[in-house]
Amino acid sequence: MRQQQFLALLIVVAAITAGCEEGVNGDVTATQSGANTVNGSILVPANLHSGMLETVNGSIHIDDNAIVTKAGTVNGSIDLGAHAAADSLTTVNGEITVADGARVAGRVTTVNGTMRLKSGADVSGSVHNVNGHIVLTGAHVGGGLQTVSGDIDIVAGSHVEGGILVEQSNGWFNFNPRKPRIVIGPGAVVQGDLRFERPVQLYISDKATVGAITGATPIHFSGDNPPS
Repeated sequence: MRQQQFLALLIVVAAITAGCEEGVNGDVTATQSGANTVNGSILVPANLHSGMLETVNGSIHIDDNAIVTKAGTVNGSIDLGAHAAADSLTTVNGEITVADGARVAGRVTTVNGTMRLKSGADVSGSVHNVNGHIVLTGAHVGGGLQTVSGDIDIVAGSHVEGGILVEQSNGWFNFNPRKPRIVIGPGAVVQGDLRFERPVQLYISDKATVGAITGATPIHFSGDNPPS
């Protein structure tokens, strides 16, 4: 992730901290107007139409069929339930899961954490992290995938528009000498450029469709899985 993008995340962190009411702590349940806390998690009940969700030290769980605007935390995971919807999902240290049939209108972003998009999940914006596994299982991403040190698995007929970017580390805080492992499985489609600014292990199924590749030599495989 480039320096300006990381700084943008820090701005998000500051906004979350500033937006929380002073002295508000503990787990909370969202209402139609949203929810915020400092040291606690947020639950959005199923089918609720809610506003912005903000916490600093805590997770955010959005139940099935709920609709929210932005959901952001600093230290905690975010779970978007089946057929739920959000404008964007942002955390710094935590995992993000977009469940079956869930929709995100904008970006899905973390710095350190695994990101899982399940069957029928649809993210219109980009999906990016610095460190952590990105897994698409029958999902769609409209704005591309981006990482520095994370592995990527695009499987079960997933569809990515906007290509893939694996960036070179720009600082000691996200340096990892290990080569990221990128797998594009059978039936997967990646439209746009696949650009690699650092060495990677790139495996592409002979039944996948991909765009132009720069910075890596693909290893093609047949069957369901690449060599271990």
